[in-house]
Amino acid sequence: PSPHSSSSMSAQEPPRPAPSEPPEPDPGGRYEAVVPHWFYCKVTDTRERWVPFSAQDSERLEEAHGAGKEQEDVVVPTSGGRYDVHLKQRQRVAVYWEEEVSEVRRCTWFYKGDKDNKYIPYSESFSKELEEAYKIAVTRDEWKKKLESPSREVIILHNPKLMVHYHPVASSDDWVSTPTEQGRPRTVKRGVENIAVEIPNGEPLQIDHLVFVVHGIGPACDIRFRSIVQCVNDFRNVSLSMLQAHFRKAQEQQQIGRVEFLPVNWHSSLHSTGVDVDLERITLPSINRLRHFINDTILDVFFYNSSTYCQTIVDTVASEMNRLHRLFMQRNPLFKGGVSIAGHSLGSLILFDLLTNQKADPEEDEHSAQGSRTTSSNGGIEEVKEVLKKLELSEYCDVFEKEKMDRQALFLCTEENLKEMGIPLGPRMKILHYISSKAGTQVCFLHSLCSFHHTPSLSHKVPFVELVSGTNPNLPLSQVSANYPQLNYKPTIFFAFGSPIGMFLTVRGVKRIDPNYSLPTCKGFFNIFHPFDPVAYRIEPMIVPDQEFEPMLLPHHKGRKRMHLELKEGLTRMSVDLKNNLLGSLRVAWQSFTRAPVLALEAGSTDAEAEAETGTEKQPDTKPEEPPAAVKEEAPLINVGRLNGGNRIDYVLQEKPIESFNEYLFALQGHLCYWESEDTVLLVLKEIYQTQGITLDQPLPGSQ
Repeated sequence: PSPHSSSSMSAQEPPRPAPSEPPEPDPGGRYEAVVPHWFYCKVTDTRERWVPFSAQDSERLEEAHGAGKEQEDVVVPTSGGRYDVHLKQRQRVAVYWEEEVSEVRRCTWFYKGDKDNKYIPYSESFSKELEEAYKIAVTRDEWKKKLESPSREVIILHNPKLMVHYHPVASSDDWVSTPTEQGRPRTVKRGVENIAVEIPNGEPLQIDHLVFVVHGIGPACDIRFRSIVQCVNDFRNVSLSMLQAHFRKAQEQQQIGRVEFLPVNWHSSLHSTGVDVDLERITLPSINRLRHFINDTILDVFFYNSSTYCQTIVDTVASEMNRLHRLFMQRNPLFKGGVSIAGHSLGSLILFDLLTNQKADPEEDEHSAQGSRTTSSNGGIEEVKEVLKKLELSEYCDVFEKEKMDRQALFLCTEENLKEMGIPLGPRMKILHYISSKAGTQVCFLHSLCSFHHTPSLSHKVPFVELVSGTNPNLPLSQVSANYPQLNYKPTIFFAFGSPIGMFLTVRGVKRIDPNYSLPTCKGFFNIFHPFDPVAYRIEPMIVPDQEFEPMLLPHHKGRKRMHLELKEGLTRMSVDLKNNLLGSLRVAWQSFTRAPVLALEAGSTDAEAEAETGTEKQPDTKPEEPPAAVKEEAPLINVGRLNGGNRIDYVLQEKPIESFNEYLFALQGHLCYWESEDTVLLVLKEIYQTQGITLDQPLPGSQ
């Protein structure tokens, strides 16, 4: 960048006869052109903060600037392609979401701000003036140069190490005043290398996988009331550091680049429907802040259970994910990776409902299970004939056979359907009564699976759930009549963070998820939660209700269990050992004291003694090597069905030492902790890269 900068600066310098007449002192001498760095201005709560671009982004911007491209309206993608910089307008614009446009500046000179001691860049035009004055001072060795800034403040270049910015003086012509009379001086620095600022490393250019992240209730996503964009930024930053720490080998061999995470916002679309104005009219004036908080956040759950607003929410989420996918593919035409989706809180439920209502590829259906269609259909038609025989309506068997009505289709029939088939009123009533009477025990299919576009082996053979008695099997399980849109891609994995899916399914009347059920277009499903998260529920007990087992314990990203958990387990183990030792010793002492001369008893006592000895001696050897309860469950004895391709679904984070003091105190934080959780991010990366055959440098203990 420096050659560009020096040439562009010298080209724009006003002609100065004095230095140009004599030959340049010190040919190639002491003056070196300043190396510029590009910054953008971030405004938070009316406070401005100048943030440096990464080294690679700054170089790219400087290259475009040096090539004179700013005469045209050149757009330079920065921040991994998520922001575009319009060079001519000096603006940084968000690509995938709405955000205030930021000012961009090519920075060479800085002064220390009043409030937080952070360095602030001078405007580009004034920086040029400073650089010219500095160049003359260096080449001629004439210091004590004074310049007046556009805001009529004085800058004095005392020497290369000491340059000071003073507040305005009483009279602007009073150049004789001493610096101390001119207010508090502020340090001036030349070049980004002389100010205390951390320049980001930048991100790998290659993107291996794309993940869409859907937020939960309300506009704020964490304890600091930040937006989904800010929280996903954190998640992405943690993922970059986890890649460096745990996938170093693959990075060095250039097998991997990075994973891109993009936020999906549906809250603003929902609340722009005018519903807020309607709510405002009926909201009571008391406890104003609390009521507004409830209207803005908790009511999202009720909106999702209303057919009108549920349709708005699912349409927004699906169309936003499709829009982002299209835009991403336009900007990354060489991208060949997969797409996964992640949802936090209510966002995970929205995604689950969308995924259960996706249609599998018809071509796939033909290839994968052509045989099962005919077999199951024929079997189903025979069952329908049996039902009609039982209802003394055998004369209509041919009609049902002609319409290819199997048992599943029969239970989805409405009166309209039967009328269209030409069934008279009397038989219609009998059939409808039979359907409603059997609804309590009937195994129901999700609305999505009833479509014949789905995988036949699923739609004919695999019921999704068993319903609680009295639930109408004609309704989709969302209990809300909504038309679920289709996604433009098949997600590789679905990650749910702090998810209430299990609770909502139970409330909707679902007793059990069939072990053979899998999401029509997505083969992976991970339910990740903090142990104290009050909104999170498990999924596995709904698939395997007869067995009690712990969720998988997420390994700590540093490769061991948190110390306080190890300590807790160690103390539990020690108390068991002490108890066994004590009981063993007492038993031996009692037996030696009351030894009877009967052979059978002696044999018994030696057995007991041996038992006590093995209890006391062997336990300490075997116990410490046993994995903790949660990790033990990784054994393949537990079959949790096909929802996650036969792998475990529920994963619990390890709580931090401070959190274990009071579960209630950290409950809210437990629900909002996922964005900066290294353990969560590492599981997401591990599972994504596993689909590409890339593993961690060193497998973590207790991971699958």
